[in-house]
Amino acid sequence: IRNTVGYDWHPQTQVLWFTDNGRDLLGNEMPPDELNYAPRPGMHFGYPYCHAGELSDPEFGLRHPCAEFIPPVQKLGPHVAALGMRFYTGDQFPPEYRRRIFIAEHGSWNRSPKSGYRITMVALRDGEPTKYESFAEGWLSGNSVWGRPVDVLVSTDGSLLVSDDKNGVLYRIAYRGR
Repeated sequence: IRNTVGYDWHPQTQVLWFTDNGRDLLGNEMPPDELNYAPRPGMHFGYPYCHAGELSDPEFGLRHPCAEFIPPVQKLGPHVAALGMRFYTGDQFPPEYRRRIFIAEHGSWNRSPKSGYRITMVALRDGEPTKYESFAEGWLSGNSVWGRPVDVLVSTDGSLLVSDDKNGVLYRIAYRGR
């Protein structure tokens, strides 16, 4: 794996899930960051030979083909800098949010146009991703950045806490009904 920052254990299966930042300097669109899980020890996800399950590394890729490795369970955006992640275990949000994965995308440093700078959500069905979408955004406006999410936590009241290292603040996202 490469540059894994966020990880959490599935609240029912206790399997480890984690984000993985993709390699830089392969262009604006490649490789994507990854969401992976490790249901057993000894798994190899490809780094440094293969990225995102299908992109052979220009320097090391000739040594091992991508078919030898475990592909990501969900490809995230390229260079979004997926950092913290948590399963939603609270009960404040509607029931369909339970056990979804929330990911803090810190944002690209060398991509044009910029990407990330948001909180995304991955919905699962039977342990497999069914949807990857933005949950909270607005820290990026055009090419202007005013915030960089770093991590997410589920508070004891069921709200979602988001840290931002650009502004040195903590946001609280609460659900108040429709």
